[in-house]
Amino acid sequence: MIDYLIVGCGLAGISFSEIALANQKSSVVVDNDSQNSSKIAGGLYNPVILKRFSEVWQAQEQLLLMNQFYADLERKLQIKVDFKKPILRKFFSIEEQNNWFAASDKPGLAPFLSTTIRTNTYQGIDSPFDYGEVLHTGYVDTALLLESYKNYLLQEQLLLQESFDYEVLEVLSDRIRYKNIEAKHIIFAEGFGMHANPYFNHLPLDGTKGELFIIKAPQLDLDVIVNTSVFILPLGDGLFKVGATYNWKDKADLPTEEGKQELIDRIQEIISCEFEIVSHFAGVRPTVRDRRPIVGTHSSSSSIHVLNGLGTRGVMLGPAMAKALFESIESGIPLPKEINIDRFKPKDKR
Repeated sequence: MIDYLIVGCGLAGISFSEIALANQKSSVVVDNDSQNSSKIAGGLYNPVILKRFSEVWQAQEQLLLMNQFYADLERKLQIKVDFKKPILRKFFSIEEQNNWFAASDKPGLAPFLSTTIRTNTYQGIDSPFDYGEVLHTGYVDTALLLESYKNYLLQEQLLLQESFDYEVLEVLSDRIRYKNIEAKHIIFAEGFGMHANPYFNHLPLDGTKGELFIIKAPQLDLDVIVNTSVFILPLGDGLFKVGATYNWKDKADLPTEEGKQELIDRIQEIISCEFEIVSHFAGVRPTVRDRRPIVGTHSSSSSIHVLNGLGTRGVMLGPAMAKALFESIESGIPLPKEINIDRFKPKDKR
């Protein structure tokens, strides 16, 4: 019997798998490669919500854990996936500059917002009002991470490449049985695929479609991430990842003409040089209306758990949420109420 059967090998599943293995717990991962939001994600980590100049929930704690987590993974897999790179917020007015300085005075934002205006000139971008710099930022190459981690699991014979069949899952008093596998616990980390899960499909996972480009812009000279209505992330050799759109109605992970035109329009607002679209991707992020992850244990079985709803910040949230769930299962440490699925239970009417 193993300790954990993990369903899903995106950022959530990888995070839990690694934390379990690091604590000498045995695990097997089931994945059918059907959910691609982690694979095509921008991979940015940023402790500030730049649209509103507000702080990310538990940003300090998440960054500390995240930095160690990806450093350990890089050593283990012998790859480079975590790239520290400044994020610059392009200002469009003096008012935006003033709002930036006002936000940098707030205790929760002061460690992350530089009070020195960046006056860099980048070929291909007009920026008469300059930039604000966010500190402790960068990106994770999520596609390389997922590919490398799956190869590692395959080599260790810890990966079942198949669709999970809920009908053959047996829930026993103190464990679960799935085909020929018995496990003390099962972790569902399926992303938007949770809608097909009979144990957790009652939870309010919305799903937000995002579309991204890889563009080629040889005249764009940029060695930082620029973030305005979209982000522009330099990949080298004149290539840039650009995204992302937000569509709350369309739940198909296929690129659209509407998404394409929206990205083109936003790119043209930022850069002043020619560009060519090399690739166009789409995926459905597992989002929740209250902008908090969905983490917890099923009410009818202490062996069935969920780790989902990482939304647009999976790179930062994954390790912290996996650690919280692991400690809840293994040590009985209560989950923070902000992420616990108990928050969706009907309230008593008294």
